[in-house]
Amino acid sequence: MGQTLEAGLEERVRQALELIRPAIQMDGGDVLLESVRDGKVTVRLLGTCDGCPMSPVTLRQGVERILREHVPEVTEVSALF
Repeated sequence: MGQTLEAGLEERVRQALELIRPAIQMDGGDVLLESVRDGKVTVRLLGTCDGCPMSPVTLRQGVERILREHVPEVTEVSALF
């Protein structure tokens, strides 16, 4: 049963990421979901986001904000570059 809850949470995270992806893609970047475990989300920032000095701002004020608004169970968001 826990796995079903985790799968449902992952799907909701994926849907929320789709809300922010177009804005990131307009700047030549992208965001992909790597994992969701116990409310902790790991994403991968790609394209122009990789190495961009603004990527921490994109992560916190964009990705994390959207995820927490739409998926309250999210407790932490981190990124791989």
